[in-house]
Amino acid sequence: QSFQPNTLTSTTIDGEFLEPERGEQFELGVKANLLDGRLTANLAYFDIALTNVAESDPDNPGFVVPIGRQRSRGIEVGITGEILSGWNLVAGVSLLDTRIEESSRFGEGNGVRNVPDVTANLWTSYEIQSGSLVGLGFGLGLFFVGDRPGDAANTFTLNEYLRTDAAIYYNRNNFRVGLNFRNIFDVNYFEGSVDRRGVAPGDPFTVVGSV
Repeated sequence: QSFQPNTLTSTTIDGEFLEPERGEQFELGVKANLLDGRLTANLAYFDIALTNVAESDPDNPGFVVPIGRQRSRGIEVGITGEILSGWNLVAGVSLLDTRIEESSRFGEGNGVRNVPDVTANLWTSYEIQSGSLVGLGFGLGLFFVGDRPGDAANTFTLNEYLRTDAAIYYNRNNFRVGLNFRNIFDVNYFEGSVDRRGVAPGDPFTVVGSV
């Protein structure tokens, strides 16, 4: 069970504070070791019900209205570990069904804002283990986010996207230097939204260096 006070800046058009958000979650999972323990796999099913969720007021910008009840059901699968010496893998898939069940302002059965039906991620990296280039590593990642509602009224949709990231680094003793490349194909996409008045675009092709 969960309890989350709605922030003091989130008031209705009448200046009233919302009651706290409450949640109830059930989860069932299994875990397995694969390839002689080099990989760990997780499978989980969950059912989460939230009540009194603060949502942007479609008629009054800057104010909120409560969603009486919304429910999220889904399955998550994840795999992590070292396939071979120096070769690491992190992968996951989530299949979600999220709906508004009770609301005086939004349609019952509407999808929940910013929550896609499908997300998936894959990150793999390899670090050279011997020779003159020991410590030199490379990484490549794919991140998929499916279509999702842009607002609680479901008046528009944020399109699915596939972002590709990469990295190159050198790791030796207590020293590490690296370059991370985000969105290497410069895909146009949206991270999320509050409503039609507030939609956040994703970062363009970005390079970050670190020492």
